[in-house]
Amino acid sequence: MTTTTPEETIADARERIDVLDDRIIGLIQERMAVSAVVQQTRIASGGRRVHLSREMEILGRYREALGKPGTSLAMTLLELCRGRV
Repeated sequence: MTTTTPEETIADARERIDVLDDRIIGLIQERMAVSAVVQQTRIASGGRRVHLSREMEILGRYREALGKPGTSLAMTLLELCRGRV
């Protein structure tokens, strides 16, 4: 039976966190690119860059899934994807 020390457990968990963070960053970058396509297409067809009701849907989705901090996370994500309004 192998036992791990607290230090080993923490080191392993931190490695997993680093891998997850890399994946999250990659997904955010992918979302930014897709959002740019949506914005460019909307503007090219005479629309506005930002669709506020859609943003409210996104804020609600994050809030429901993650609680109040989810709203802050969604706001940051929206800012990254569309810039400040």
